[in-house]
Amino acid sequence: MSTIKTLATHDIVQLVHPRAATEQDEIGMAVGKAIDSSLSRMSHEARLRRKPSVTSMNQYAQEILNDELQDADLTVDAPTRADLDAQILGVLHAFRHSDLLGLPRPRSRLILIAERAGVYAQPDYWDGGRRFFEMKSYRAIPPRPDVLLQLELFQLAFPECAGELVCFERRARPVQVSRWPIPPVDPTRRDQLLRTALELTLQHGTDKVLEYVENLAVRYAI
Repeated sequence: MSTIKTLATHDIVQLVHPRAATEQDEIGMAVGKAIDSSLSRMSHEARLRRKPSVTSMNQYAQEILNDELQDADLTVDAPTRADLDAQILGVLHAFRHSDLLGLPRPRSRLILIAERAGVYAQPDYWDGGRRFFEMKSYRAIPPRPDVLLQLELFQLAFPECAGELVCFERRARPVQVSRWPIPPVDPTRRDQLLRTALELTLQHGTDKVLEYVENLAVRYAI
């Protein structure tokens, strides 16, 4: 049996680009979690031909937001909460009319580096084999360094796919949708990414028996 070290993509991003979260950041993450979860459910329901309503998905999102704020011990005043609710509702309406509705989330893959370390990577949606999509509920174009690193790792995990960043700018009225094709990772940058991921995963990763890992492994030698 072969033992490897593993981390998730978000772990690598956090280690390379550490950032202390402010209260506003935590509120933004709570809203983002509510949006991501409700859109994922909406897409799943649409794929099953159940015609999910914006009203029901908004109720689901509100429940998640309440839980996230409570778990983080955060309170917001009434005007702020009304604005957050409007942001969620706006993204739900925009997503319902987008070509992402009905797409599944791909199964997580393992970027296997030198048979020693693995990085789990899972973008938000894909079309089953040709394209994957990473969604943000804020404008992330051009991507800042931490977002770009995330996208590059996704590209390494799904090398047969073209990737696209799709942004639903939740603070805009109406919500603005923008898209950015994720460029292929050139060989020099790929080697740099793999070496960085290998070093960090060996230092901070969790032991896994490779033969027991069920995720599709995309192998790289360095």
